[in-house]
Amino acid sequence: MIRANEHYTKLKASYLFSDIARRVAAFSKENPHRDIIRLGIGDVTRALPSVCIDAFHRAVDEMASDTTFRGYGPEQGYDFLRSSIAHVDFQSRGVTIEADEIFISDGAKCDTGNIQELFAGDITIAIPDPVYPVYVDTNVMAGRTGENSEGRYGGLVYLESTAANGFVPALPDKPVDLIYLCFPNNPTGATATREQLKLWVNYAREHKALILFDAAYECFIRDASLPHSIFEIEGANEVAIEFRSLSKSAGFTGTRCAFTVIPKKCRVFDGQGSPVALHPLWLRRQSTKFNGVSYPVQRAAEAVYTPEGQRQCTELVDYYLKNAALILERMTALGFTCAGGRNAPYIWIKSTMDSWALFDLLLAKAGVVCTPGSGFGKCGESYIRISAFNSYENVEKALDRIGTALS
Repeated sequence: MIRANEHYTKLKASYLFSDIARRVAAFSKENPHRDIIRLGIGDVTRALPSVCIDAFHRAVDEMASDTTFRGYGPEQGYDFLRSSIAHVDFQSRGVTIEADEIFISDGAKCDTGNIQELFAGDITIAIPDPVYPVYVDTNVMAGRTGENSEGRYGGLVYLESTAANGFVPALPDKPVDLIYLCFPNNPTGATATREQLKLWVNYAREHKALILFDAAYECFIRDASLPHSIFEIEGANEVAIEFRSLSKSAGFTGTRCAFTVIPKKCRVFDGQGSPVALHPLWLRRQSTKFNGVSYPVQRAAEAVYTPEGQRQCTELVDYYLKNAALILERMTALGFTCAGGRNAPYIWIKSTMDSWALFDLLLAKAGVVCTPGSGFGKCGESYIRISAFNSYENVEKALDRIGTALS
């Protein structure tokens, strides 16, 4: 008898963003002539940088000739892209990361979900709250949690991120084995200082723990005092894995290219307490289960790391930061307490209403889609997240509508 993975039955009925899509679709069906402005899901809206498009075309042309055609590529990514990332994103900042410590993939979401295959099933996991739902759900699927009760899963250690701690959680009050961190944060837009990250690195070293550091939004950092990578912290290369994505930095949400950094010094431990290097484990996993990112996509990604590519991507990100600044300004003026919006594309907005109730109100009265904070965890209740990913004109229009709806 073939049996189901019963851990899936612990999951909530639907994924947060699927639930949002369902509600928006139902509203659109009932109001077919209503113009809807989407500031919910963090999907970019501007075209790919022209330097990437040019590289795409050249690579596609190569695929049209027998002499330049490419078949299977290396599962871990082509050297030309890995070397470019290592130089521009790390070595130029004084961070010692080598090209072969970088693994190219089709998305940070995939990697943050798949990486947990490398760890034992009975480890203790620390999860921030609020948090990107994929971190939690993939561990539920893997059987590392108990049942969901009152919005939280048994067996997880929740790290509360609140206004009181600036949405940067405190260290756990008991030993944990695996720690998820994301800065700039999704959904709160909070950033972490070097001193704050140093506390986490020291904790991981002391407790033989591992940090999974999601840096998908590092391109939005404009404050020179803030670290772009956890590997800027001394000792992090022994206790951390970093995930990055070109989705927001270069508009690759529909093109799919990301990478995971696993230093050769990074380790976990076997049952006897002896260190086990993670780098060869991930290499083995990717070689077995992943066929790599397509050649044209990797050539387009390589173009991001040229001087012109960096200029165009900075311009792209600055556009969204301008949107974020406007949202922060206008929502604050409406009397809301807000976080984020600086060094991050998300604005985390405190309300006196239930988060889904405010979502429904803004959809019905303003035709604006946001993201209810409760979908990110118990600490997200009474918050909404507004994304800066849309045109400046649409953001202005949405804020005008919100002001009218709430007046």
